[in-house]
Amino acid sequence: MKALRYYAPEDIRLEDIPEPECGPDEIKLRVRNCSTCGTDVKIRHNGHQNLTPPRTLGHEIAGEIAEVGSAVNELYGTQWQVGDRAQVIAAVPCGKCHECGRGWMAVCQNQTSVGYQYDGGFAEYMIVPSQVLRVDGLNKIPDNVGYAEASAAEPFACAINAQELLGIEAGDTVVVFGAGPIGCMHIRIARGVHRCGPVFLVDVNADRLRMSADAVQPDEVIDASRTDVVARVMELTGGRGADVVITATAANVTQEQAIAIAARNGRISFFGGLPKTNPTITCDSNVVHYRQLHIHGANGSAPEHNKRALEYISTGQVPVEDLITHRIHLGNVLDAFSIVENGEAIKVTVEP
Repeated sequence: MKALRYYAPEDIRLEDIPEPECGPDEIKLRVRNCSTCGTDVKIRHNGHQNLTPPRTLGHEIAGEIAEVGSAVNELYGTQWQVGDRAQVIAAVPCGKCHECGRGWMAVCQNQTSVGYQYDGGFAEYMIVPSQVLRVDGLNKIPDNVGYAEASAAEPFACAINAQELLGIEAGDTVVVFGAGPIGCMHIRIARGVHRCGPVFLVDVNADRLRMSADAVQPDEVIDASRTDVVARVMELTGGRGADVVITATAANVTQEQAIAIAARNGRISFFGGLPKTNPTITCDSNVVHYRQLHIHGANGSAPEHNKRALEYISTGQVPVEDLITHRIHLGNVLDAFSIVENGEAIKVTVEP
């Protein structure tokens, strides 16, 4: 079968490998869609400390069950059958550590990941390992949700986790930095689930900003390459600032600007991680102190967030199908990486 394999930074190869064999406590999935994200591009160029090469990449996965291990349903109390449609979590909690015991599975200290420690979804088939099944990390796709939409449930789950921490309230003014797929999902969740007020979308890529704004219709678009973001947000809010600020981009300046534009009792999510070579920002601590700001980190999700993402997609609360702007065959998967890196799409999905 075809699979995209990581060997080293700048060395990923689409090659023929044997179909994986399904163990008694595993499930074999025929991949129907595996969507891409900025992390895939980072891995291509820089690798990742949790990747043990050679490894099949891809962690936003939906597919059809091709084989159910002989012990699976008895072990996990499930009723999986060949032909069932399923979505796979990416971040896999251990279910045993202190954090998991407190219900904080998104920050499990022993977390492993599909596409990192386990072979991922840029392939025709993949194995859903016992570690995923043990934490109820394989989810049935609702009948009215397509495979491509279901593959977007994984990044969607990460955005749900972040917004859960922020406590967005009806009417809150929200600023989202980053007009990529995650930024678009954040806007859709803030509106569709939390009933927020005005939303402002900020980016430095004018073309991507225009494309994403056409899809999610923010109340204001701010091109940070041409506009003073802090001054514009203060102008739009009558000098008060934003109730909620989400930095869905890997840019240091956006985190500094987030603190500057946050209103009193404002909530900030540092959603996009910064480059490891430059991970620090300048923070005016007095602004945080006197405005009583709340700054949250968020980077992943728990299995439960994935289930909720599928539910929101299914009910129409948070549509995602129109955010999938490019569908690429597995044979051209490297083109998908280039499209993502160049900011030419909202969401790119790969179809084996």
